Amino acid sequence: MINNQSESGRNATLLKVERQMRIRKLVEEKGRATVPELSKMFIVSEATIRRDLEELDGRGWIRRTHGGAIRLERAAKEPPMIHRISEEQDAKARIGHEAAKMIQDSETIFLGSGTTVLEVVRYLPEDIQLTVITNSLPIINELADRDKVELIVIGGMLRQSELSMVGHIAEQAVREFRADRVFMGMRAIDASHGFTNDFLPETMTDRAILNIAPQIIIVADHTKFGRLSSVLVAPVTAAHVIITDKETPQEIASELEELGLEIRVV
Repeated sequence: MINNQSESGRNATLLKVERQMRIRKLVEEKGRATVPELSKMFIVSEATIRRDLEELDGRGWIRRTHGGAIRLERAAKEPPMIHRISEEQDAKARIGHEAAKMIQDSETIFLGSGTTVLEVVRYLPEDIQLTVITNSLPIINELADRDKVELIVIGGMLRQSELSMVGHIAEQAVREFRADRVFMGMRAIDASHGFTNDFLPETMTDRAILNIAPQIIIVADHTKFGRLSSVLVAPVTAAHVIITDKETPQEIASELEELGLEIRVV
């Protein structure tokens, strides 16, 4: 009797593992699947399928959504910043314009690296008075000749592809400052798996940046969402506002709002 029960348990486990492997393959091939269709396909209850999807999501294989699951895209290695400037230009400009409207005269702000943050700088009023802390060389170049901007430059290891300062020295320097707001980009954003990155020195610097202001604003076009890189930066709840463009799926925006973030779509 004991042996039969043990064998039955092993068979149930094997069936579950095989079912989850097939669900994962199906979602990866089709891009999405719903709970009802998976329930019919595998002749199990919808509750069982929901548990399967939650487990697969927890392992980073798929992304659980309301009513089903979608493929979780692995973020490809980004091309150098100089090549990305021409990508999604209209979306980045709208995002930058919206973000710039949040900045008040006489504030201290931190501006991270990346092409979308650079657009924020380009929409700042010429007469605005600010203290700007940054680790981005292009942003330094944009602001260097502004008389009313006090510019504080973070040093460190130069990441040549991003023209930004990262690593231990940059991380330690960032921790010495406090700002009213932070504006930064992220390589990959997913409600379940957080902000992720594929370059550890930049990840460590970004973690420090996320802790120096009471308001963290992420500026990111639609290509950054529903993606996963190899190193966790922080849960998405480390930010307060995300500004993105209209092509970001409403389903993703709603999930982030449910976690307490303010989502601005422009």
